[in-house]
Amino acid sequence: MSAFPDISTIQYEGPQSDNPLAFRWYNPDEIVEGKSMKEHLRFSIVYWHTFRGTGADPFGPGTAVRPWDDGSDSVENAQNRARVAFELFEKLQAPYYAFHDRDVAPEGDSLAESNKIFDAVADVLEEEQKRSGVKLLWGTANMFSNPRFMHGAATSCNADVFAFGAAQVKKAMEVTHRLGGENYVFWGGREGYQNLYNTDMKRELDHLGAFFHMAVDYAKEIGFTGQFLIEPKPKEPTKHQYDSDAAACMNFLRSYNLEDHFKLNLETNHATLAGHTMMHELDYAGMQGALGSIDANTGDMLLGWDTDQFGTDYYLTTQTMYYILKHGGLGSGGVNFDAKVRRESFEPIDLFYAHIGSMDAYAKGLKVAAAMRADNALDNFINARYSSWDEGIGAKIEAGEVKFADLEKYMLDKGDSTANVSGRQELIESVVNKYLDRV
Repeated sequence: MSAFPDISTIQYEGPQSDNPLAFRWYNPDEIVEGKSMKEHLRFSIVYWHTFRGTGADPFGPGTAVRPWDDGSDSVENAQNRARVAFELFEKLQAPYYAFHDRDVAPEGDSLAESNKIFDAVADVLEEEQKRSGVKLLWGTANMFSNPRFMHGAATSCNADVFAFGAAQVKKAMEVTHRLGGENYVFWGGREGYQNLYNTDMKRELDHLGAFFHMAVDYAKEIGFTGQFLIEPKPKEPTKHQYDSDAAACMNFLRSYNLEDHFKLNLETNHATLAGHTMMHELDYAGMQGALGSIDANTGDMLLGWDTDQFGTDYYLTTQTMYYILKHGGLGSGGVNFDAKVRRESFEPIDLFYAHIGSMDAYAKGLKVAAAMRADNALDNFINARYSSWDEGIGAKIEAGEVKFADLEKYMLDKGDSTANVSGRQELIESVVNKYLDRV
């Protein structure tokens, strides 16, 4: 029985369409830079917000109307919810989905019971994947909701909690591997501190490094070849999280000799909480060879917390796709909609409106970014701006052929002239507008 009987598979109808249940920009088979949109974007729908989110906030209970969900923690309800999820995935033509272990399967009274429940729901997930062709982008373990993780998981001051987290990740990796997951994600929701007075930061980071090495070793043991990903976020729920931004993650990975095993899963709202743009995080991860995947959402410029809204701003999606294309794409990653409908958007159909709008926005961003790249619209500005490094003293500096004394002599001989050229910021922003108008 259909959970969405009045909604057919969403089709591409083109930019002139007024149908809110159709794609205006996302044409899965359209070729952009030699690949289809479907291959570039690798859209993924998250299980947690989409099928476990209720619209609750600190001031009131959930508002979401979900007729297929009886609200219980029974295995039967979890299995039914999984079948409904795949109906939505298929109707949105989303090739992937992602989950936390506790999203798809309720926690039991013991670790053994939780594992048994997880397996029972995984049976349905596997069945639905085979039936529909929808694949698992990544799995992960929720090591932040249960009160046992109040001090963190891998960075907890309690060794038993570290051990429990390891057991939970072990099982989540096994299920991800069983379901053909192409990645496995670590998000350190409580891997950080609230107060340094009671924290041994060095010891906690050492424990986190050891935890990740155990995960790498176990992946080899079970034959899991998917990509490990770390998702940066600076704060919330902790005051400071150790995976605070892309640079902090890379420093951590290199410090613990993990850089060959991990890439980054970047999220827009997390980037802005860290005081960065998504462009910054993408470019930094990309130049380090560590761009793995993205969680596609946005925050609210007037609110200082992680609102997880659907991204519909063409500027944001163009910037995002430009830097993804610049660094060669997302590999085994994807554009994962870690976003939730607003509390006021409580009807099931709102799940479709939200995903369609954001899928279209990223497809539009892809087309605009590709058009700019085809014309070298930004590269021409950048190349001109840095032209002094392409020959003469600049080329010698980059080649490592000079020392301070050589540079002093160069300036004494040349004189003090260091004529600069304009950065053309306002012009280049107008150039981006031009491409948004054209595509």
